[in-house]
Amino acid sequence: MRRLVVLVLILAGCATVADGPDYSALPRWPSHAIPQARGDVRALPDGRRQAVRYEGWTTQDFGRFRTYAYDDTRPEIPVSRALPPAGLAGDARKGRALFLSREKAPCTGCHLVPGADVWPAGSVGPDLSAIGDRRLPDAYLYQQIWDPRVTFPNTTMPPWGASRAFTAEEIVHLVAYLQTLKGPLPPEPDAERNPFTRRRPTGFGDNLDPTNNPAVVIAEDAEKLWNAPGPNGRACANCHDGGVTRAMRGVAAHYPKLVAAYGRVMSIEDFLTVHGPERTGRPLLAESAENVDLTMLIKMASNGMPVQVDVTSAEARAALARGKASFYRRIGERNHSCADCHTPERGANKFLGGRMLADVTEGLTRHFPTWRTSQGAAWDMRRRFQWCMTPLGANMLAADAIEYAELELYLTSFDNGKPISAPGIRH
Repeated sequence: MRRLVVLVLILAGCATVADGPDYSALPRWPSHAIPQARGDVRALPDGRRQAVRYEGWTTQDFGRFRTYAYDDTRPEIPVSRALPPAGLAGDARKGRALFLSREKAPCTGCHLVPGADVWPAGSVGPDLSAIGDRRLPDAYLYQQIWDPRVTFPNTTMPPWGASRAFTAEEIVHLVAYLQTLKGPLPPEPDAERNPFTRRRPTGFGDNLDPTNNPAVVIAEDAEKLWNAPGPNGRACANCHDGGVTRAMRGVAAHYPKLVAAYGRVMSIEDFLTVHGPERTGRPLLAESAENVDLTMLIKMASNGMPVQVDVTSAEARAALARGKASFYRRIGERNHSCADCHTPERGANKFLGGRMLADVTEGLTRHFPTWRTSQGAAWDMRRRFQWCMTPLGANMLAADAIEYAELELYLTSFDNGKPISAPGIRH
């Protein structure tokens, strides 16, 4: 019963996006993150602007699109009507190449179309395998790609033309391709290719088994850092007696939380960036290996304990309102929000490409930091936020930004009452 009451407070008691949460009293926060995690954009000698991100990530500057920054007051991409350019003939082959292009989307991330090379297709959007049979006018299909919000105001499909992700000519080619998709369809030889018949992922087994999850071993090794004196001669162990397992038992269950000394919501990672240097003289920059490893070690001390973040105090409710506003805020070139992928009424429990989108109401945070098998590294929640920003076509914020902290608090509130199990393991 208590869990139900808390959930009602979260979903109904907090201010909605339309209520306009108050951001005015929040402190300005200089980032204490590694350089590639600060969200910086630098000017190049030729006048172009380049984003500073993690190695291997795109350096494209998406500055013309709004972000999650509280002081970014720009509206989302305006709704736009458009007609196909006169006298321009579409090429279905070019359209198919654009539909499958990973540089552009790919459209197959959300839509199934015929072809053994369409793998993995997603199910967030409708199956388009026989859309040509519907005999929809070219102008209608053109508008749906240019900006579907004209017809479907609450759609999760990006306004590809209005955002200039696709040119007018490219959309004409896409329409030509869609019009060729007609039945009857041949039998599907591979049920896994079709997202509507694909099996749900089974996961990675016991994430706390060190023979299964490399992050467990890394976290246990971080006890050396816990006991090692910093530049001022003091170690974490000097202030926290009895070993990390005993001293930190239950601590992680209450984070993120408002830390009065700093006047803002902080995760364990945020707190370490300032608390570590103050007490030991050792820098523990956000997204550094030392910071993430210590966070895993501290969270492991609370494994099995229920998450108990504050959702009832006035300060927590204000922070939750701001976090919720961010969760539903549409940003970037794709004009997407977190809610578009992670709420049951939108994309949750559907396939985005080959990945099943998680449901926020089931809780998304209690296994972070998580070993990413695809990256060969442990990622905390903030790097996961930053990773999401980039394919959405938005510049990421600093890893320790207050906007991310309050968004993380909102997400963590859905884990209240559920046991911590960190570090996790995911693809």
